[in-house]
Amino acid sequence: MRASRLLSLLLCALVLFSYPVSTMGQVATTPPMGWNSWNAFHKSITDTLIRNEAAAMVSSGMLAAGYNYVNIDDGWQGTRDANGNIQSNARFPDMAGLATYVHGLGLKIGIYSSPGPRTCGGNIGSFGHEAQDAQTFAAWGMDFLKYDWCSCYPKLCGAPKDAISKMSAALQSTGRPMVFKISTYGEFKPWLWAASVGVNMWGTSLDLKDEYFRMIATATANDGLESFSGPKVVNGNGGWNDPDMLQVGNGGMTDTEYRTHMSFWAIMAAPLIAGNDLTKMSATTLALLTNADIIAVDQDPLGEQGHRVWQQGPQEIWVKPMADGTVVVGFFNRVEGATTLALSFNTIGVKGNVSARDLWQQKDLGPIKDHTAILVAGHGATMLRLTVTP
Repeated sequence: MRASRLLSLLLCALVLFSYPVSTMGQVATTPPMGWNSWNAFHKSITDTLIRNEAAAMVSSGMLAAGYNYVNIDDGWQGTRDANGNIQSNARFPDMAGLATYVHGLGLKIGIYSSPGPRTCGGNIGSFGHEAQDAQTFAAWGMDFLKYDWCSCYPKLCGAPKDAISKMSAALQSTGRPMVFKISTYGEFKPWLWAASVGVNMWGTSLDLKDEYFRMIATATANDGLESFSGPKVVNGNGGWNDPDMLQVGNGGMTDTEYRTHMSFWAIMAAPLIAGNDLTKMSATTLALLTNADIIAVDQDPLGEQGHRVWQQGPQEIWVKPMADGTVVVGFFNRVEGATTLALSFNTIGVKGNVSARDLWQQKDLGPIKDHTAILVAGHGATMLRLTVTP
């Protein structure tokens, strides 16, 4: 076992240092898409489980829809060896081999750690071993690191920006491009400084739970942060406000509420990191996650985060400009009964002749008039993409 593991590490290192220059450049120029193990499985993860989820990402059509990161969350860690190198536990006997398998499916792979001595799940963190762990992650073939703010406090770790900077610099020194995500639960206002130290995704609120009103609170906390994100804010790479991983398909919300969840994340240009069991998802869940019109809103190359332009009680209207000159409008209704909201051209900032496409119905509606009444389900969302001509 030891010999095969060493061979896998050597092969992975050869792949790393043979990377052509063209692949060592930009990351996250659109919001990253993929899957993470935490929401569905917490710490109960194994090599086999990750392989099965990766295979399901391909066979289900999620890879074809744009999801390409398979991210291992907390629960993979073992101990450190005599030289301080972090080891995976017995459930992950060959991390480099696992990465090779995931890469062979046409996917990328990510891993999890913390700037503190312990992770949120009580496992070994990277405190004092940032450079060492970054080199290990690179040698294993990792493409993504989620860095969770746990067991860290100012007297131990110093200022959050400084603690995060250590790992960011360590990742860059490996020469391997990795998406770098941090979670600080909305504390320390990471949107003000994370991009400047090489972070590609920064949490903007508390962890998302599979509950409708928690999802709404998490989503709307992003409003007003649109100036901090974009495709080139991290030294030419992407940096994104991250309201946390998706809960779609985990059972705590209705399908209508999950549609609202996806609508908010798409209009905010948020990372789309699924968190359900991909091997057991329903056809409805798959359709919600892979709606091409909704994904196109999230992945638009302009990368502009949408923002709220109107609110009256529990109803809201959000707007997101697109690279091709179209405008996406989201209508949200936070109470249970269905309602209609007026599509006011003045409110959303358009003039001229307007035609519309319903993005969830994936249906062209044709010309649409000012103040047209738009039906929105209870706890629901209606998403329109408007084409404007003089």
